[in-house]
Amino acid sequence: MKTPTTPSRAVLLACSFAFIIVQLDVTIVNVALPRMGQELGASVGDLQWVVDAYTLGFAVFLLSAGVLGDKFGSRRVFLAGFWLFTLASLACAAAGGAVMLNLARAAQGIGAALLVPSSLAILNASYAHDKVQLAKAVGWWTAAGGVSIALGPVLGAALMELAGWRSIFWVNIPLCLAGAWLTLRAVPAAPGKDPLRAFDMPGQLLAVVALTAFIGAVIEVHALGWTHAIVLGGLALAALAGALFLLVEARSKAPMLPLALFRSAGGGAGFRGAVAFGVLVNFAYYGVIFVLSFYLQSVRGYTALEAGVIFLPLTGTFIFSNIASGRMSARTGLRAPMILGGLVGAGGYALLGMFGISGEAGFWAMLPGLALIPAGMGLAVPAMTTSILSSVPPGQAGTASAVLNTARQVGGALGVAVYGAMVAASSPAAAMSGLRTALAISAALLLTAAAIAWQSIGGAGQQERVGRVRRAAP
Repeated sequence: MKTPTTPSRAVLLACSFAFIIVQLDVTIVNVALPRMGQELGASVGDLQWVVDAYTLGFAVFLLSAGVLGDKFGSRRVFLAGFWLFTLASLACAAAGGAVMLNLARAAQGIGAALLVPSSLAILNASYAHDKVQLAKAVGWWTAAGGVSIALGPVLGAALMELAGWRSIFWVNIPLCLAGAWLTLRAVPAAPGKDPLRAFDMPGQLLAVVALTAFIGAVIEVHALGWTHAIVLGGLALAALAGALFLLVEARSKAPMLPLALFRSAGGGAGFRGAVAFGVLVNFAYYGVIFVLSFYLQSVRGYTALEAGVIFLPLTGTFIFSNIASGRMSARTGLRAPMILGGLVGAGGYALLGMFGISGEAGFWAMLPGLALIPAGMGLAVPAMTTSILSSVPPGQAGTASAVLNTARQVGGALGVAVYGAMVAASSPAAAMSGLRTALAISAALLLTAAAIAWQSIGGAGQQERVGRVRRAAP
């Protein structure tokens, strides 16, 4: 029987399996979007919602999912996420129009929201005795998600060519069932359970309204313009709901978002820095992946399968850099891989913009940038996630990871919306110009993220933890 100091490897496998499913559905749809648009009669705006409905459902329910995991037990919420994702995938595959597809994608996002913070809370509880092993476990967890992100375009293209675009949702069913089976076998009955924790319903509702109104308004800017009543009304509603949310959370005895996480001595600066880092990284990455998929097929004329293969270099660098991040964190602390990852990622975006985007540039011109971008993310993200988990008590691990992932999903949705508007032009030359601008912005954002890590990931408390990690590292 496993002791508290020797968690089963199957626990890590179950948590990694969940992240594979969640991340796979971020990118598996990208190469299928043009075909979906043709068959469903959907506009570019509708297709942006295929991506952002998932991201939005993910983002707006992450905080609620974190609280549910802390209150009712991470394992119970984890299993619920697998079942909901299964049902939502069936609805996606059966969708007869863009509206139904986007609603089902939002339900998938809610299922993903149940899976991610609970999986991190399970890992945090399983490896709470050893921060070195926790850093390595998070590295493997992130690597699993990174590989699925990279394989998504290839798998999506292959499935679409063999069985049509609906098959990219059918593939989720066996994956979810396998993940649920692993959870039932390996994960302890109720890690993180705190039945006395109150459920902050006003906070939950205000967070959902604020995030939905804000992201929805930004997405509709391209179609309607900044001065349209719907856009202005959405932004105003988001500001009002956001202000009320902060007021409610500040006065609540049991807030779903403890504001003390952002201001606590020693850990607050690191928490804020890691959250800001996550927003910038996701804005750049998911925005670029979305517009690059359109560029390769609509401007360069590649088939969906060819476009998917071009993304394949992301796989290898994700694997190695995620594993390297855990080892580097164990030896040097969390700040170094975050800074190095930001710099490497910035270099990848810059190289891709300077040499990979033109009418003559082929695969080999794109390869250096496509390899460095995920290498930088793979170094930075596990350290960023471990920084969040290390800065809070174990009982708040679900909430803390939910805050981080909510911020990251908002960043990703905004990246898709902003960059999508920049390349939604009728002429190939204008689309290429917009993509180059997006890549330049992404490089600047990653440099900013590296600077944030330099300034915020550290301090006396963090340095003390890093010292203990160094002494314990092999």
